[in-house]
Amino acid sequence: MSAIESIAKNSDLRKRILFTLALLAIYRVGVHVPTPGVDGNAVLSFFQAQNNGIFGLFNTFTGGALSQFSIFALGIMPYISSSIIFQLLTSAIPYLEALKKEGEAGRRKINQYTRYATVALAIIQGYGISTWLMNSTSPQGQPLVIAPVVAFLPFQIMTIITLTAGTCFIMWLGEQITERGIGNGTSLIIFTGIAAAIPHGAQQLWELMRSGEMRFAVILGLIIFMVAIIAAVIYMEVAQRRITVQYSQRQGGGGMQSMQTPSSHLPIKINFSGVIPPIFASSLLMFPATMAQFVNVPWLKALQDSLNPSGTIFNILFVLLIVFFSFFYTEIVFNPNDVADNLKKYGGFVPGIRAGKTTADYIQRVLERVNVLGCIYLCTICILPGLLTSQLNVPFHFGGTSLLILVGVALDTAQQIQSHMITQKYEGFLKGAKIRSRRVQF
Repeated sequence: MSAIESIAKNSDLRKRILFTLALLAIYRVGVHVPTPGVDGNAVLSFFQAQNNGIFGLFNTFTGGALSQFSIFALGIMPYISSSIIFQLLTSAIPYLEALKKEGEAGRRKINQYTRYATVALAIIQGYGISTWLMNSTSPQGQPLVIAPVVAFLPFQIMTIITLTAGTCFIMWLGEQITERGIGNGTSLIIFTGIAAAIPHGAQQLWELMRSGEMRFAVILGLIIFMVAIIAAVIYMEVAQRRITVQYSQRQGGGGMQSMQTPSSHLPIKINFSGVIPPIFASSLLMFPATMAQFVNVPWLKALQDSLNPSGTIFNILFVLLIVFFSFFYTEIVFNPNDVADNLKKYGGFVPGIRAGKTTADYIQRVLERVNVLGCIYLCTICILPGLLTSQLNVPFHFGGTSLLILVGVALDTAQQIQSHMITQKYEGFLKGAKIRSRRVQF
């Protein structure tokens, strides 16, 4: 039976997939709803001129909403930023750490704080971007704002309300997809925005080949290279370093006792920190360029020019920050001492390693070695867009954080679909089985 037939016969899974697709379609429609008071053509021409810079990167994550300056121009990034911040704070602030240990009730409280932080970040970003719009013009000299007053409200206030409401609506869509759909809603929204740019990129390659600016052999080699990179990313995302763990268990029978040691393993992903290091690193490097757009300070302009995404200085700093955040994030979220204590508590041990502190040191040593390989992998993928843009003049972003998100979300969603299908099979098996019970009387 094919996967499509299995999904068709699984009514619950089919409803979840259709619900997810419907909400993602609503999101894509909202991307094309303009913000009041903005000249859409002037904004689009500005972003086309800045496509390979910071705005091109931001526009990729918003699925084109920023270049059109729609009501979803901020995208889901304020929610992502606040989620990452609170994830790190739960390991640094005792109150949040205690909430995390309370289970479902504590998780809901942390989610509520995350929503409040999302609104605050959206208001700050909305104020900054509305101020920038009022003081900027298109490459042709046209003002980006055509209505300083919208619906009896100043343009800045109207823009802040519109963008904040758009971000909150996207956040709600993501939560609904997570609860009632399939996959992680926030990740799928980012996935949809990035994937929406793929047809446009293919069209640009076709136009380059038709105009003779890029030969067919070069384009074919580029496509083969992309397929190879995607295969390598998939392999590295599922790759694990498995530490063998055995559990001691006594079994008695007829006055005899024997020792059984069932074995298991402790999986450590090669890319343990995921896409968080590239996001943090790019955010720090893009901050001076973002401020330079809003504040007319000479040294910020000079710093912006030196931190060109395709420049050498940018790539060197990008690699160093990725390495730093990879080890920093791993150190915060993974505690080898807690793992060693839990293994000792349940009778587990690593063969050849003494339980307790020695086991913790061994896990830490393995984790650091795996992290080195993960950092090499992340750095290679993340500097790839700049190399392709500068060396081959590729007219779109390929690689980096966007590729990691695409592959990671696709793998996670496929695993959840497979889990639902397996659950349906087990339920069907139990429904068809006749279980008889015999009452025993004493």
